[in-house]
Amino acid sequence: MAENISDVNEVKIEALDTFLKEFGEEATHCVCAPGRVNVIGEHTDYNEGFVLPMALPMVTVIAGKPNGTNICTIISASSAGTMSVSKAEFDISEPAAIKPGEPKWANYVKGCIVNFPNALAGFKAVVISTVPVGAGLSSSAALEVATYTFLEAITGQQASDPVQKAISCQKAEHDFAGVPCGIMDQFISVMGIDGHALLLDCRDKSVIQILMENLKDHVFLITNSNSPHKLSSSAYRDRRDACFEAAKKLGKNSLREVSLEDIKTLEKQGVSKVTINRVRHVINENLRTQEAMKALQTGDYKRVGELMNESHDSLRENYEVSSPELETLVNTARSVKGVLGSRLTGAGFGGCTITLLKEDCVSQVINTIKETYTGKATFYMAKPSAGARQLDCHR
Repeated sequence: MAENISDVNEVKIEALDTFLKEFGEEATHCVCAPGRVNVIGEHTDYNEGFVLPMALPMVTVIAGKPNGTNICTIISASSAGTMSVSKAEFDISEPAAIKPGEPKWANYVKGCIVNFPNALAGFKAVVISTVPVGAGLSSSAALEVATYTFLEAITGQQASDPVQKAISCQKAEHDFAGVPCGIMDQFISVMGIDGHALLLDCRDKSVIQILMENLKDHVFLITNSNSPHKLSSSAYRDRRDACFEAAKKLGKNSLREVSLEDIKTLEKQGVSKVTINRVRHVINENLRTQEAMKALQTGDYKRVGELMNESHDSLRENYEVSSPELETLVNTARSVKGVLGSRLTGAGFGGCTITLLKEDCVSQVINTIKETYTGKATFYMAKPSAGARQLDCHR
C-alpha cells in the first residue's frame, strides 16, 4: 500500500526533540513548509505560462531559537532518509560576504538569509524533512520557504506580500544553488491552502485557488521511481534557453505570447525540429493546464485524466524528459481499469509520476506496478495541503 506520511505534528516533535538533544535547550520557534506535486503544467513556468500544483502533507520543519551572536548553526537530519545528517555554521554579520559552499543543502538556507529584507541576528536550528530529495516533489523549495518562514518567526517581521516572499526564495535557489528554476515551487509552498490546488499564472503571478473537495471517490497517487533526477543543470538550461531563443526569434517576450501558428514562422527561419518540438510542447501544455483547471472545477475527472496523459506524451516526445523508469510506471498505471490518467511530474528524467484514479483501485495499481517495475517504487496518496506556516513548540 501507499507509504504512511508522518503528519506535521509528528515531524514537529521530532525536530523539537532533536534540537533539545543537539543543543541542550528547548527551541522557541518552529515552522514548516510543504513540498508539492504538479498536477499538470510542466516546463511552462519559466516560459511565463500556467501551472497547476498542490501542496503536499510532506513538509520541511525547522525548530530553533536566536542565540545572541552573529553565528548561525544549523543541523540537518532529514526524515526522508536521503539527505545526510550534517551541520553547517557561518557568520551572518556581513550578509554580502556569505557565499555558497559545503554542505550544499545549506546553500538554500544561506540564500534565504541574504535575501531576507530585515535585520537578522544569529540562531541555531534543526531541519527535519519528510520531502524526498531528488524525487521532483520540490524538497529545495520546501527548505527555502521553511527557512524564510523561520526568519519571519524569529524577527517578528512577516512578509507583507507572499509573492515577494516566493520570489526571494526563488532568487536564493538561482544565486546560491545555481539552479535557474521557475517560480512554481516556491509559490505553492508559500500559498498552498488545505484542500485546494492552485492555478498560477507565471507571467503576472496571479492565482486561482481550486477547491478539490469535489474529487469525491477519485484520488491522486504519487509513485516515486526512486530513480534520482538525471536531468543535469546543462540539460535543463538547454531546454530553457531553446525556448528563450525561439521567443526572441519571433520578437516575443516569452513563449506565453506564441501561438501554434507562429511555429510556421520558426520553420521558415530554419529553426531546428528539436527546438520547434520544445515550443510545441509549451504552447499546448499551457492550453492543457487551463482546460484542466476548468475540468477540475466542474468535476470532469475523465477530461483531467486525458489531459494528464496528453501532457506526459508530449513531455516524452516533444520535450524529451521522460526515462525508461518513468515510462514503465506510467504505462503500467494506465493499463489498470479505473485509472483516468498518469504522467511524470517535475522536471523529468527520474523522480515521480502522478496518477488520477478511482480510490477503490489504488491497491490494484500499486500491486501491478510492483509486479512490473524492476526498481523499488514507493507510493504516496496526494492530499492537497496547507502552505508554509508557524507552529507552536508544544509536544
